[in-house]
Amino acid sequence: MATSPCYNARRFAGECAGVSEAESRIRIGIGGWTYAPWRGVFYPTDLAHKRELEYASRKLTSIEINGTYYGSQKPDTFARWHDETPEDFVFALKAPRFVTARRVLADAGPSIERFFASGVMALGEKLGPINWQMPPTKAFDPVDFAAFLKLLPQRVEGQAIRHALELRHDTFRAAEAVALAREHGVAIVLAGDASYRRSPT
Repeated sequence: MATSPCYNARRFAGECAGVSEAESRIRIGIGGWTYAPWRGVFYPTDLAHKRELEYASRKLTSIEINGTYYGSQKPDTFARWHDETPEDFVFALKAPRFVTARRVLADAGPSIERFFASGVMALGEKLGPINWQMPPTKAFDPVDFAAFLKLLPQRVEGQAIRHALELRHDTFRAAEAVALAREHGVAIVLAGDASYRRSPT
């Protein structure tokens, strides 16, 4: 999992010259951290469940929060996650399905605003990329896709926001889709364990 602002479509346009090693750091992480089969294997048997994030965040450098895909979290929850993890830790967040599963992406503006106002900014400097995962049935519509990309904020509360798109329909294997992502400085997710074919670069 890479969290540099330059680990996105801009790198293909050669816009990342002069990026420091710290800014281009590649992170290794997991999706979520609450898994019963991991107790006694990854997590010590005597570790309290409420300390699993604290433990996992000291073995890895990033974790994706999947719960934000299914529903809103409380601001206090984001603040607690921030405080339980090391200083240089980074969270990736999966964007709400209520945004990406809609028929017309261009209509998602209010939902995107509500997502960023829900408390995610309490993660502060630990807020990493937002993963906008499209349903496997969502086909590429150039006009609608371009309109959606324009809705993604570059900054919220003065903080730069990094976006990544998980495009799972084969119609996104189009140079035009990649060009639009590049134009808006948005990364394209390559899922190594997925059966979906890769987008062209």
